[in-house]
Amino acid sequence: MVTGATSPLLTAPIGPTIIRLAAPNMISMLVTMATLMAEAWYVGQLGTEALAGLALGFPMMMLVMMLSAGSFGGTITGAVARLLGAGDREGAEVLAIHAVLMMLLLAGLCSAIFLLGGRGIYSLLGGRGMVLEQALAYSNVLFAGCVSLWLTNALAAIVRATGHMSVAAKCLLTGSLLQVFVAGGLVFGWGPLPGMGIAGAAAGIIFGNAIAAVLLLNFLVNRCVELRLRMTSLRFEAAPIVKLLKLGSLAAVNPISTTATVMVITGFVAHLGVDVLAGYGIGARLELLLVPMIFGFGAAATALVGVHFGANAIERGHLAGWVAAAFSAVLCGLVGGAVALFPSLWANLFTQAETVREACRNYLQIVGPFYAFYGVSLCLYFASQGAGRVLWPVIASVLRVVVIVMGCIAVAREPGATAAQFFWVIAAALAAQGLMTGAAIRLGAWRVGLAP
Repeated sequence: MVTGATSPLLTAPIGPTIIRLAAPNMISMLVTMATLMAEAWYVGQLGTEALAGLALGFPMMMLVMMLSAGSFGGTITGAVARLLGAGDREGAEVLAIHAVLMMLLLAGLCSAIFLLGGRGIYSLLGGRGMVLEQALAYSNVLFAGCVSLWLTNALAAIVRATGHMSVAAKCLLTGSLLQVFVAGGLVFGWGPLPGMGIAGAAAGIIFGNAIAAVLLLNFLVNRCVELRLRMTSLRFEAAPIVKLLKLGSLAAVNPISTTATVMVITGFVAHLGVDVLAGYGIGARLELLLVPMIFGFGAAATALVGVHFGANAIERGHLAGWVAAAFSAVLCGLVGGAVALFPSLWANLFTQAETVREACRNYLQIVGPFYAFYGVSLCLYFASQGAGRVLWPVIASVLRVVVIVMGCIAVAREPGATAAQFFWVIAAALAAQGLMTGAAIRLGAWRVGLAP
């Protein structure tokens, strides 16, 4: 990509360009998810207490990943892409170095919260005895070195803004592959070196991200044509950091809302029994696998929409966002439709218990057809970061929480409430989020503040 009006992203066919940009992101994200699953298997070999400790610590790590890669990372990609689209290379370089500083500050805040308050946080989540100690062993190592996660996602966001999706993907892929091998050795021990136990899994995450950060930094300092990350661009100003923090903090409501919906649903479904809860968990796991695919299209949309808005090509920027959302909807719709028609293909992979399988099949048959709405809402959320206008997608994510809470309360008050009723609430919430996000953008959410 070349900055300004000469950028090929401003003239290349939108559909093929989105696919070309999305594919590397999908692959790297899927490998990242597979890496995390492998580390969960490592910890599972340590025993039930270690696995239970990971169950407490892992969601905190995922929240950090969503905040650093999605909320603040997407904000950085969109902001830098808009400046590059406007032909302001110097401004893009200044913003990029300030973005890195912001992410380092956020990493420090994140470390302080969990290193100082981790015991209280995990106790509040139900951690007791050895389970709590295992959670802290994992968490303390992870958050002592979480700067590597924040730095990696900051640098990857800047690289994506330049259009070099494959470079970002290759760096992250390299880090993930090394992480798998290193984590295994750290958990179980290498030769005469003793194993670190569950803490080794956290150390593996830090190592993998550190490797990715070095590779990304090398590209931005020495090889990137569109901008160079250099200290000479640092004329410290509070304004760029404050602006990024405002946009990123607003965008952060989305993953926090997603986490809240999972916690609310789990709380209500748990009252129906362990088998129903397990079945729901297996079904909902499929949504996690959709996220890397949606992120592929979403990250492409962030960069494309950003560079078009920066170049004042507003109509084509809108078109890029909608085409990416359409691809995402079709992909999620196909997956959801397939598991709705053949739910046993997924349910039978994870359990032999027929009651658990039945609950999972029930979930997939009801919620699966609504995955397309999920694809639209999440992809347009990322695209909105490119436009620098995330308010309405965030409001839609809050609406999803409201629908979930109110719907679950209403169902729980009914005598003889069934799992299917709760699953219909989930489906309705997905539809509400997707429809509100799409309608808001169609009615002009991305045009707010633009010159007529």
